[in-house]
Amino acid sequence: MDIWNQRNFTLYCVFWSILLLVSCSSPRSITNPEERLIQEFQKWEGTPYRLGGSSSNGVDCSAFVRLVMRDAFGLTIPGTTREQLEFGNRVPLRSSRLGDLVFFQTGRTTYHVGILMRGDFFMHASTSRGVTIDRLRDPYWQDRIIQIRRVTGR
Repeated sequence: MDIWNQRNFTLYCVFWSILLLVSCSSPRSITNPEERLIQEFQKWEGTPYRLGGSSSNGVDCSAFVRLVMRDAFGLTIPGTTREQLEFGNRVPLRSSRLGDLVFFQTGRTTYHVGILMRGDFFMHASTSRGVTIDRLRDPYWQDRIIQIRRVTGR
């Protein structure tokens, strides 16, 4: 295993170990923002992508972000990716932090949104894999990132 794959594997194991530990906590006892996001991810993990969807039967990226931010932090944010792209305050990538929204341009007029986790991980509703976690360093995402936004109130 080369050093890059070994490092990714180690980070992957650490992330899922944290996820397992958090899953043992009761929802009311969770005050840590990272734990809240992980718990929300667990509720949605594997939900298929469906354009315009906002339920466990299928969810699109903007609805996923809107619902997670509501349930994890009690925030009300707009419903579409374009509206979310104008919501909150723009921050430089180097200043980004857990819970910030990350935006990508995936087509000429198509945008995608996810929520930043620790390190360079982000959770989102992928059109091909449903609700999942990916890395910003993945060349596909790295080439398409257009901005980070911090929503107020958290």
